[in-house]
Amino acid sequence: MKTGKSARVAELATAGHGGITVSTLAEAAYFLERGFRDITWAVCAVPSKLGRVSELQREHDVTINLITDDAGAARGLAARAAELNQEFRLLIEIDSGEHRTGIHCDAPALLEIADVISKAPHLVLEGVLTHGGHSYDCHSIAEIKQVAEQERSSVVTAASRLRAAQYPCSTISAGSTPTAVHADSFEGLTEIRPGVYLFFDLAQHGRQCCGVDEIAISVLSTVIGHNRANRRILIDAGGLALSKDTSANAFLPDAGYGWVFDEACTARIGDLRIATADQEHGFVEGGDLPYDRLPIGARVRILPNHACMTAAAYDRYAVVDGDDEVVDTWDRTHGW
Repeated sequence: MKTGKSARVAELATAGHGGITVSTLAEAAYFLERGFRDITWAVCAVPSKLGRVSELQREHDVTINLITDDAGAARGLAARAAELNQEFRLLIEIDSGEHRTGIHCDAPALLEIADVISKAPHLVLEGVLTHGGHSYDCHSIAEIKQVAEQERSSVVTAASRLRAAQYPCSTISAGSTPTAVHADSFEGLTEIRPGVYLFFDLAQHGRQCCGVDEIAISVLSTVIGHNRANRRILIDAGGLALSKDTSANAFLPDAGYGWVFDEACTARIGDLRIATADQEHGFVEGGDLPYDRLPIGARVRILPNHACMTAAAYDRYAVVDGDDEVVDTWDRTHGW
């Protein structure tokens, strides 16, 4: 839920109040208050954060899934858990190729970490977790499929090693949106955790994970100026409204900071894009600019490069129906 950060979105994704993954403890608090109880905080935990985790667990009578990839950190978590006199559940993070956090599935450290957790009176070894984030670097569906299999096999191998050494491993968790969309097999996994698939965006479209008509999030903006001398149309959505994430450009060279669609979001207007973004200004460029079609005061929709970063600027979603009428407003949490 680090993309949607909304209880209503989570209800759609889980058909109720099913298991979710969050990226901050602020998100965890928000979802706990709205009835979600199976929550994984997918950022390596450190002892100094256990106090807040403890408060949330006691207040809501739950155990949040935490992750670690280091034996020393696990020892620190064990000591802090003993001070708090509370149980904490841990997943060991596996690096399946992204090389951000996690350990290799064959690393000796896997069993060392498992041993630390298993011997700590207040820690429980839940299983293993990975994120195939390197799927975002793939240039074809075939490459994404290879990463998906690498992701799957890494945690399945790690789980087999733990079980062979008589350690418990009830959760085998993987998932990124590209791998969840294109994987040939999920055998051996107990869960997958794609996030941005709920909305999609231009970056996902460029990676062949969705069609343009499947992008469910857009930013409504107003034309505020015509700069004919420099062949630009100005709108009131800049970096704060759209984010300055340019990841889509690796696969869609004309993505800019987002594509410009008509107000009903039914079709892109020519090849218009947000070429430059200041804090509160977006500069529309592309081909013959339709000044007459987009007079000052006209409204357009911008399809974002990265839904997660764009949505992070807002505290609610305006939900529209097929006629582009706002039919509901959904709250969301934000901040860190």
